[in-house]
Amino acid sequence: MNAAGAGPVQLPPADVPAGAVQESWSLKAQWRILEIGFGSGRSFLETWRAWKDDPKRPALLHYVAIEAAPCPASQILSGQESEPGPRALGELLRAQWFGLLPGFHRLTFEGGRVLLTLCVGEARTRLREHDFSADSVRLDHAAAAPDLFLLKAIARLCRPGTQLAWRADAAPEQAHLRQCGFVTAQADAATDDPPAQLSAVFSPRWHLKGPAGIPPVGAGRCVVVGGGLAGGAAAASLARRGWQVLVLDAAAEPAGGASSLPAGLVAPHQSPDDSQLSRLCRSGVRITLQQASELLRPGSDWLRSGLLAHRADAESALPVDYPEALAPWSQRANAVQTQLAGLSNHCPALWHEQAGWVKPAALVRAWLAQPGITWRGGVHVAQIAPCATGWQLLGDTGAELALAELVVIAAAQHSAELAPVELMLQPVRGQVSWALQPPDASFPPFAVNGHGYFLSGVPLAEGPAWLCGATFDRDDSEPFARAADHAENLARLEVLLPAVATQLAPAFRSGQVQSWVGVRCASADRRPLVGKLAPGLWLSTAMGSRGLSFAPLCAELIAARLHREPLPLPRKLAQALDVQRQLELRAQPSPYPG
Repeated sequence: MNAAGAGPVQLPPADVPAGAVQESWSLKAQWRILEIGFGSGRSFLETWRAWKDDPKRPALLHYVAIEAAPCPASQILSGQESEPGPRALGELLRAQWFGLLPGFHRLTFEGGRVLLTLCVGEARTRLREHDFSADSVRLDHAAAAPDLFLLKAIARLCRPGTQLAWRADAAPEQAHLRQCGFVTAQADAATDDPPAQLSAVFSPRWHLKGPAGIPPVGAGRCVVVGGGLAGGAAAASLARRGWQVLVLDAAAEPAGGASSLPAGLVAPHQSPDDSQLSRLCRSGVRITLQQASELLRPGSDWLRSGLLAHRADAESALPVDYPEALAPWSQRANAVQTQLAGLSNHCPALWHEQAGWVKPAALVRAWLAQPGITWRGGVHVAQIAPCATGWQLLGDTGAELALAELVVIAAAQHSAELAPVELMLQPVRGQVSWALQPPDASFPPFAVNGHGYFLSGVPLAEGPAWLCGATFDRDDSEPFARAADHAENLARLEVLLPAVATQLAPAFRSGQVQSWVGVRCASADRRPLVGKLAPGLWLSTAMGSRGLSFAPLCAELIAARLHREPLPLPRKLAQALDVQRQLELRAQPSPYPG
């Protein structure tokens, strides 16, 4: 027995071929692989195929790959495989292989049950941004043998029994392995041919701290309070991890409140310094578009139309040193795109390829339809109280509504009334103007934003429609439409798309334009609030006007934190969304007397 309490060390065979290390994942809830170097994706694709073929596969497969310079999409298994299995999976991987800037990129497959977290950058730097325990580590595509410092960084993410495998021509120093807690296999003297791959097992003689020393949380009963974007996304992420999830909402149907918007934008944010918001938006948009493509009907429930950002500072929003990997996200709009929008060729505009519109209600319903989720509408949760088995949810009369070991509060502004700590939340009223599309209209075939936004050709029950807006009124919860807001939306449209505004001005003047009004929930810094409030009590709220971009990302952050999984974001970037930033701010004493 080692000092961490593991059983006898079981060393794997030393002649296992590269990229096909045997995994002991049978019937596990999760299996987590860490790879230093990704190459052309051979190891990942072979592991994915093995997972698909194994009836005893883990419910969730995490594959974390750290790569300094990702290869072009054309090189993913290019000319290396004749079998149809890897080729087919390679095509799915290539479809998501774009915009790989430095940082983390979460690519999802198999309905979110196979998760590839590609970390672009120097290995030791990226390893420090992780906080999970790996079940196996691969160095098959590492550029060189790992030095002591890299092995220490890897060991920090290992648990007792984690297997470390490497190419025979890139063997780390034996002394370094022992110093970091790895025990190597003995070479077979009777074997003439050297093995293609060697391995060791993590079996430290000291007590482990950090992620490896924390036991994983098992799935059980969960209640999500709120059936909008934040709640639906959280319910789906937890259900995929085995939780039995009950969703409670005061509305009779899912996606009441602000999530009832007929259609909303999903688009990246571009800034010259690649700001925190820009990086967060790219991560969120990638996850949302992946889930929309798996769950929704294109052209009916969503459309990756691309988006033209027409604003005065568009040209300066791009960095001076324009990296090639940014182009699939944001680049200067070309003459064809500006002409289709009815704008001059020289107007300041950017083109966002990874953007479009989504019907929030369709996405929420798709999330809630997944196995393991029960919906209960028309239920107002008045209080959440701790109890012997976890948390008790009470109604207006004090009657018990549900019991669960885990509760996620995703109730927008109502979240402040349910949380055991004081939250700073702000209502933000928004009004959208919309109407059925004239048959002879000449509108851009893609989304446009900047000074407001404009969508066209959105299929509603009444027919194809256009939408524009939206107003942004802080500390305003008025649910009724205002004529002044229609006028404001038209004024915004005259700046954004003058030719479109000219076509629609008669409809505004004649009162044919309809309205949608919703009250969004925002934080003081306009970033979501997500994280743990107390053991077994979590929060996901304050999505503001970016609920479609942030809700699935926040849901995956909750699941990752709860289960000690690889994060979809670098640790510091994830902290920018954590509710602890607000709680710590409230705890600081005021510098002013009295």
